[in-house]
Amino acid sequence: MKIIWLGHGSFRIEAGGAVLLLDPWFTGNPMLPEDQHEAAITGATHILLTHAHFDHAADVLELAKKLSIPIVGQFDLMSYWGETKGVETVGFNKGGTVDLAGAKVSMVNAEHSSTLASPDGPRAGGTEAGYMIRAEGKTLYCSGDTDIMADMEWMGDYYKPDIGIMSSGGYFTMDMDKVAYAAKRYFNFKTLIPAHYRTFPLLEQSAEKLVAALPGVAVIEPEVMQPIEV
Repeated sequence: MKIIWLGHGSFRIEAGGAVLLLDPWFTGNPMLPEDQHEAAITGATHILLTHAHFDHAADVLELAKKLSIPIVGQFDLMSYWGETKGVETVGFNKGGTVDLAGAKVSMVNAEHSSTLASPDGPRAGGTEAGYMIRAEGKTLYCSGDTDIMADMEWMGDYYKPDIGIMSSGGYFTMDMDKVAYAAKRYFNFKTLIPAHYRTFPLLEQSAEKLVAALPGVAVIEPEVMQPIEV
């Protein structure tokens, strides 16, 4: 399994026969240089969306059309886009699992919000979610934007993820202290990758606290477009 950070909460995940673009945000993303956009999306098989906020979904429709690949996500939003935007979608819901070219993707709960911009203000865009991705004998937990939640207890016990990508920047999501707490209490990660940080000044800029709090875990501070093999 190969994980490539595209800045903020965006990742390219190569797992099984799938190349998943998780929340690919390019327009306005200060972390990903424009000359890297094509390399980031080449060979992608699916777009995996956690929720509808602009810094996760702004480029999703355009990318789906450009690459002729489906958007995978929460049923309500996928149904709406499939009916109105001329894109292929795979809509499912929390508790469900879909097989994406050999990567088994299960939708799990998150605690955040999910809205789309409209001329009349924000409108509900389904509900926020996270994912468990199982492939190549490994399980990867992608938290999406979330706070700590009690659901992490059963999720950790049932899926037993050995790799985590967890939103860690604070302000909109958990901060490094909360991620460390959740990792120690609910999960038994071998590898943990912080996300949704460093993008803007109001977010946390370093994972040093997370590294110090989890001495038995390989906490990897990702670098944009640098593959992490797990």
